[in-house]
Amino acid sequence: MEPVNKVEGKALPLGWDDVDTDQIVPSDALKRIERTGFGQFLFSAWREDPEFILNRPEHEGAVVLIAGKNFGSGSSREHAPWAIQDYGFGAVIAESFADIFKNNCAKIGLLAVELPEDAVKKLLDAVRSDPEARVSVDLEGRVVKGPGIEEPFAFDNFARYRLLNGLDDIGLTLTHEDELEEFERSRPDYLPSVQ
Repeated sequence: MEPVNKVEGKALPLGWDDVDTDQIVPSDALKRIERTGFGQFLFSAWREDPEFILNRPEHEGAVVLIAGKNFGSGSSREHAPWAIQDYGFGAVIAESFADIFKNNCAKIGLLAVELPEDAVKKLLDAVRSDPEARVSVDLEGRVVKGPGIEEPFAFDNFARYRLLNGLDDIGLTLTHEDELEEFERSRPDYLPSVQ
């Protein structure tokens, strides 16, 4: 996983509440055996409507997704963050997230940032009035900046450490490689070894 310090660029003002993982990526897309390629299925039922916000050319290239309350609710489908990230988003801003969804985001390097209702509304209004407006999600400084807004956010310290250092579960384990090797060397020869 690559380190994540800041995500900055255009934003998609979705703004809807209670968007669940079935709406983010449909169950028929789960037949894939790879972890990549899910971006094409992002909000696929809604994208059938040519007027759906993700289909609008002025939002092409957006890297920040702005949602409403309770984003990522429903099943614990890890494919939902995969689809969001694979489509090109590096951060999701919402008033609240389902816990499992938020944890799944952190495991792959997708920033899930909670902001107060008034801050989310200001961002949505700014981006809706100017689709070229830039939004910055600075994990190192723990602040979101956009037109007329600079809002600090809380972020779990351990998840932040992992993201800033690009450490997924395997990478985190490998930070203890010397200790693991020492442990393996200290084991009696008659025990199984990892060689």
